[in-house]
Amino acid sequence: MYAMAASPWQVEGREMSRQHVDHREIANFAQDKVNLPRDKAEEFRAQARRLRERLEGYLNEHPDFTLKKMVLAGSLAKGTALRSLNDIDVACYISGADAPGDVPKLLNYLAERLRRAFPNFSPDQVKPNTYSVTVSFKGSGLDVDVVPILYNGDPNWYGNLVSQDNGSLLATCIPRHLEFIRKRKQAHETDFSQVARLIKFWAARMKREQEGFRFKSFMIELVLAHLADQGLDLSDYPEALQHFFTYTAKSRMRELVVFSDYYAASSVGSFSEPVKIIDPVNAKNNVCKLYTAAQADAIVEAAIDAGDAIDAALAAPTKQETVRYWQKVFGAAFQM
Repeated sequence: MYAMAASPWQVEGREMSRQHVDHREIANFAQDKVNLPRDKAEEFRAQARRLRERLEGYLNEHPDFTLKKMVLAGSLAKGTALRSLNDIDVACYISGADAPGDVPKLLNYLAERLRRAFPNFSPDQVKPNTYSVTVSFKGSGLDVDVVPILYNGDPNWYGNLVSQDNGSLLATCIPRHLEFIRKRKQAHETDFSQVARLIKFWAARMKREQEGFRFKSFMIELVLAHLADQGLDLSDYPEALQHFFTYTAKSRMRELVVFSDYYAASSVGSFSEPVKIIDPVNAKNNVCKLYTAAQADAIVEAAIDAGDAIDAALAAPTKQETVRYWQKVFGAAFQM
């Protein structure tokens, strides 16, 4: 389907079906069912800000304290969070010779110092887990996952964080990750974030319906950034979604994706993993290194199905049929 040009009948059918579901209808669906509401996003950001401010106040009184900085991270910080968001990520920079390099000890170390910084919290509100420390706010029911980053004074705030993939220490830079996404958002106004959220909503549905399906949010954001950098117009949501799924199908998730915002593309070495999407702030980090060929193929098959559904929706002669095809992408939540 992807290599064939549309016939005159298909073009006419697309024009007809766009009377039923067009860019505006997809945007309205996103606003109603996909996006984190603005007031909820502000509430979450305020909660994280209060956590940071309380810690910074403690740091001012204890200059020898090893927690140096807290930075809002993840989808909430990037503006790509879904309505289903129920926890937020905060990066916590830790500096000091006494900070342990062993991951379990580092997490316990962080948890103990967070308890000191917030003495009014009960012990069950600050819990170390596999890769982070979860701080639970009883009033709002919000969980904040505090991810430790070992920091050695780099002026750009590079440090080593605990990888959520396998628990290893991984060089990263949260401010530059946020800046990377911000550049794409500035180039595409609200459309980059919106298309990213729509694709993430689709991926979340696939995870619920297919056991073992994996397609993490950061990968989606990077593939979309790659397409945006190549000139993809994101202002027409049906076409942008179709382009994303078409690229995924054609590339089979085997195409090397590299960015040159913070390093030369030529500095990227060779990677043996099936999926190769390179961290825009760390040329040595393949963010998909743990994805198997089977997992990549599952993403490709799901993208082909989604692309077929959108093609059918854009050629369907009736509203009922058009909606039914869009539901193959977004599920029963898609209603017109």
